[in-house]
Amino acid sequence: MKLTFPLSVEEAVPFSRLTTLGVGGPARYVARPADRFRARELLDFCREHSLPVHILGQGSNMLVCDQGFDGMVLCYQDRRIERLGEGRLRAGSGGVWDELVALSVAEGLAGIECLSGIPGLVGAAPIQNIGAYGQEVAETLHEVEALDRTTGAEIRFPREQCGFGYRHSHFKGDWAGRYLVTGLVLQLRPGGEATVRYADLRRRLGEGSTALGLPQVRQLVLEIRRSKSMVVDPADPNSRSAGSFFVNPVVPEAEADRIAKTVGKPMPRYPAADGVKLSAAWLMETAGWCRGHVQGRAGLSENHVLALTNRGGATAWELVELAARVRRTVQQRLGVALVPEPNFLGFPKPALELLDEVAEAL
Repeated sequence: MKLTFPLSVEEAVPFSRLTTLGVGGPARYVARPADRFRARELLDFCREHSLPVHILGQGSNMLVCDQGFDGMVLCYQDRRIERLGEGRLRAGSGGVWDELVALSVAEGLAGIECLSGIPGLVGAAPIQNIGAYGQEVAETLHEVEALDRTTGAEIRFPREQCGFGYRHSHFKGDWAGRYLVTGLVLQLRPGGEATVRYADLRRRLGEGSTALGLPQVRQLVLEIRRSKSMVVDPADPNSRSAGSFFVNPVVPEAEADRIAKTVGKPMPRYPAADGVKLSAAWLMETAGWCRGHVQGRAGLSENHVLALTNRGGATAWELVELAARVRRTVQQRLGVALVPEPNFLGFPKPALELLDEVAEAL
């Protein structure tokens, strides 16, 4: 039966056009509602017709199976930015994240300058609690605006209710799939100094640097990210990735001590709320993986070992097999189970279970 949708819809759109990895089969339908009213109308329609819905931003943190997704892909389009005064900005979730960072820096609002160059849309920021170079969005987030996908209710969640942790929030955990994030409000610091906590930033800026300007820090962060191919660039095949494929693991201090003793060389480690945060990239390299590794049409970035790349024409399954090999090697040699950061869509099993099963079959 041909469905008559309440707004314009595309059919059979390859996910290779919708994600930065450039892999994945077709989405049955794709719609781009302009605001929360059209989004609610579409969600109601899909619910009435038992049509699964997946919310997609820029697709910069996605791995979609080769069979695609037999449902509706909703790409929310509200890109408005409002200045609320006293350092507060409200941004629609369909806007490009880095454009919001650039605006904040240009207007002298401190708090997200180190999050420059992170690919994706504004709506993904609170879901993932994006972070880089010593900053997390949770530090400046005032509230999240969302649409309950079941009831259609509009809800505002104060930061304290969002369950933020390292690369985590309730939107990614207990509330996964329940809400469409439609916007957020940031509380930034007018005239504030840039944040320079990250060792690499301090080193490049010079240990004696003080009162650093926001534009200076933003530019340096962008340069570092480009050097690692972590800024999406069509001219750079190493950026055909989902960014960092594995989360930096947080382990108990005793476990970190065990790993350091096993390896027998200095190991990067950072204090974390629940223990010690380790470098997933360092663990991979210590386990024997290197930049530029090639496995068929998939591989590891030549500039950043943590990024799995589509070298051209790769399938999603090739990337799954590479991820499974990496995860198995690190676990066997160092006793650390790496957790994938991208969202897996359309696969028959959850990501960790899938990777373990594939690793056993290799």
